[in-house]
Amino acid sequence: MSAGTPRLPLPLPAWAAKRTKVGARGSILAEHSGQFLLVAPLVLYMLVFYAAPVLAMLARSVIDPHPTLHNFARLSHDAVFFHVFANTVLTAVIVTAGALSLGYPVALALSRMRGTAATVTLIIVLLPFWTSVLVRSYAWMVLLGRHGLINEALRAAGVIDTPLRLLNTAFAVDLAMIHILLPYMILPIAGVLRQLDPALPRAAAGLGATPWGTFRQVVLPLSMPGVIAGTLLVFVLSLGFYITPALVGGPRDMMLSQLIAQQVDLLNWPYAACLSATLLLATLALLGLCQALPGVRGALRPAIR
Repeated sequence: MSAGTPRLPLPLPAWAAKRTKVGARGSILAEHSGQFLLVAPLVLYMLVFYAAPVLAMLARSVIDPHPTLHNFARLSHDAVFFHVFANTVLTAVIVTAGALSLGYPVALALSRMRGTAATVTLIIVLLPFWTSVLVRSYAWMVLLGRHGLINEALRAAGVIDTPLRLLNTAFAVDLAMIHILLPYMILPIAGVLRQLDPALPRAAAGLGATPWGTFRQVVLPLSMPGVIAGTLLVFVLSLGFYITPALVGGPRDMMLSQLIAQQVDLLNWPYAACLSATLLLATLALLGLCQALPGVRGALRPAIR
């Protein structure tokens, strides 16, 4: 063999190759076991404090006081349940539509801001998270009461003579819930819009598109992952809302969470568990339906990266 000829590596013996494979497999198992140990506390916490109570609730709806489906059969002819469930879904739709209408322009403006303006706007958006839902609901009670700030301001301006009935109405529930859930709509949309390539709107404008045309044909379609994520988030949270409807709503505006609490107060645990299971199953069915719709699963991927 000449000096300039490259020397080929010698093949490993069978025992050495086998040891190499075993070592690589062992390193992979060690890596996976390390990852499992990192998530094990969270998994244990969720199993003990979330999965176990949910399973106990589901079981209580069919085995208390004895194995039966009577509680679910009762729902089929319970007019109160149908009225409350329809009101819950309607409220969730209105709140989601209102949050989307108000949140999208804010998210669009936030995505185009830089520096101090973006920081201040983000702080204002996140400000509601710094106070509890109970405190914010009480604030709306102060604003919307018969002698609250809004009625007193309207009376002082001479617009009305007698106070308007704003509190304990569906309007009060929708308004307060939109205010509380608005950040959950703004943040996903703003996150997707910030990832949008700024060269795309400029290219559309360079090709003669109007500002409205650029938004409709470029910005809006590319922001749909954030819109879908925010819509699902707000809608699902609205279905189970309790504190705000209980404080600012009226008896005619009862939501399913309030009906469940009412049954608990009456010590009707099996029927309360049945209502809870129905709300949980309806929410899971909604999420499954949205995932099955064409394009929704692919649209959600950029929003959760």
